[in-house]
Amino acid sequence: MEREILARKTQADAVLERAAIQLQQLLKEACAELHPFPPFPNAMFTNAIECEEGAAAHPERGCVVVCEDGELYELEFGIDHDSIELSGSWDPVTARKETKKKLDLHPRDYLVYAYNGLVAVTDHLLERQAGEGKP
Repeated sequence: MEREILARKTQADAVLERAAIQLQQLLKEACAELHPFPPFPNAMFTNAIECEEGAAAHPERGCVVVCEDGELYELEFGIDHDSIELSGSWDPVTARKETKKKLDLHPRDYLVYAYNGLVAVTDHLLERQAGEGKP
């Protein structure tokens, strides 16, 4: 009896994994079409699109974005204290620190972020197409 119960969970895990792999491929294809990739709002060095967190929200996870390579990252903004110390002055550009940390998500969470990222990239593609007057 226990084996049947665990078999269903194993099957469900496999379904989630396959769906995540397929969604990852779709996201990579969509991102490859979006050239130039848009800059992230208020970022100086990062091209990325935010993925709404929805049900995958986690208090320890920051802003999740999809980048040009179609991968999901946690984007962090901060101040590069080493640059300030080396230059001896406060320059907003050199002091700005933008880091992307590649995420390794459970397929259940990946599906939410990747789907929301795909929707956002698709919206950008449609806006760009409308702006170019293409049908």
